[in-house]
Amino acid sequence: MNHRHVTLRQFRYFVAVAESGSLAAASRMLNIAQSALTKSLAELESELGSVLFLRSSKGMTLTPHGHRFLASARKVIGSVADALRLQADPSSAALTGTLAIGVTSLVAGYYLSELLSRFRRLCPDVEVLVTEETPQFLEHLLINGEVDVAIMVSSALGEPQALVVEVLTRSPNRVWLPANHPLAEHEELTLAECAAQEQIVLEADRIDDLMAGVWARHQLKPRTMLRTSSLEAVRSLVGAGAGIAVLPEFLYRPWTLDAEHVEARPLRDDVPTVDVGLVWRRGSDLKPATQEFIDLAREQSRARRAGG
Repeated sequence: MNHRHVTLRQFRYFVAVAESGSLAAASRMLNIAQSALTKSLAELESELGSVLFLRSSKGMTLTPHGHRFLASARKVIGSVADALRLQADPSSAALTGTLAIGVTSLVAGYYLSELLSRFRRLCPDVEVLVTEETPQFLEHLLINGEVDVAIMVSSALGEPQALVVEVLTRSPNRVWLPANHPLAEHEELTLAECAAQEQIVLEADRIDDLMAGVWARHQLKPRTMLRTSSLEAVRSLVGAGAGIAVLPEFLYRPWTLDAEHVEARPLRDDVPTVDVGLVWRRGSDLKPATQEFIDLAREQSRARRAGG
């Protein structure tokens, strides 16, 4: 099929709806009429020949195809932004040297891929080295100067006084549960309701430690069915009805690999967000390439908050 009529505006509108999960919220953010947004999405789906959203009273949820298209749409918007940026200021293309980036396994798939491809496009002569490690070891590498900057969960650093943190995303915790679970009938859930269910616990990036602190503060002792470092295992087990999970929103996807649907509900209790941020050594002289990477990450974070 020749998609002659897909426009950059349609990409932006689609990303705004995908990230806000609501036509009303996206229309306010974009400052356009909801009817214009609906018409644009309908034309895009018609042109692509596939359904991008499941529409319900709870909002707009991406279909599996919609999820794949979101990644492509972000790349297109990023490429256009990069072309305009290089046109306005060609200095970044002249940067050389190396950039050592640290990342944790959980965060890598959600923040690094798009950011890295954009950095390489803007700074083709900078050699990029990426190290994936545990949060504890990344902090050690940052303090020793072996890594220039890291992207990681920054809510629970072991050595906060030695590091600078710039938060990119504050992600609220959500309750993940199978679509047919009795609790899925509720608009929001309490920690006490969750604690009465079997838990699937994700052991990664100190997220389990943060959640253990929440349970303890509320004097709750939920039963753990399984602890795993695999996010896909958590998703599949929740989808299959083996238990529920309480995890940050940035990790949520509505479909398992077996195409089981996973629901997510907000918590009524006041639970701290899980923050993902840039981290570098306090007092270090940032190289131009490191500064460029940090600027690009800030720009991407702002664009996502504004709906692309």
